[in-house]
Amino acid sequence: MTAATYRIDPLPTAPLDNVRATGRDVSGFPVEHAAATGGEPLRCCLRDAAPGEALILFGYEPPLPASPYREIGAVFAHATPCTGPAGSLTYPPDWYGRPQVLRAYDHHGRIHPATRVTDGTDPEAAIRAVLADPDVARIHSRNVAYGCYMFTVIRAE
Repeated sequence: MTAATYRIDPLPTAPLDNVRATGRDVSGFPVEHAAATGGEPLRCCLRDAAPGEALILFGYEPPLPASPYREIGAVFAHATPCTGPAGSLTYPPDWYGRPQVLRAYDHHGRIHPATRVTDGTDPEAAIRAVLADPDVARIHSRNVAYGCYMFTVIRAE
C-alpha cells in the first residue's frame, strides 16, 4: 500500500477577503484589529507573526461538508492581503514542535476515530498515519491548548 498524498491549505482567500472588506466575521461580529506581539499563528500565510505586524482576529468556520461537526473559532490573519505561504504548501516550518490535534473527518464531514494528538516533532508522519485510513477525507490541524483551527489537510485523490 502506498502512502496517501495530501496538500495543506491555508485560509481560503474568498472568506478572508470578505472579512477584510466588511470588517465582519462569519457570525457578523466585528473583526478585532491588533498589532502582533510576535508568535501569533497567521492562518493566511501559515507562519508566526513578527512583532508589530498588523493583524485581524475574527471568527472563522473551517471548510467541512454540512454536518453537526461544523464549528466557528477565532483565528489570526494579516489585516491586509499578504503573499500567502512561502514556497510549496508543506507543513509550516514555524509550527514544528507545536503540539496539535489532527482532527480527522470522513467524506460526510463527521469526525473520524483516526483523530490523534501529535507533539509536533514529526507532524508529517502523524498526518500520514491519520490518512492511512482510507475513510479519512480531510484533517483539521488544531492547537492543543486553545483548540484553534490552524489549517486543513486534504487527501489528494
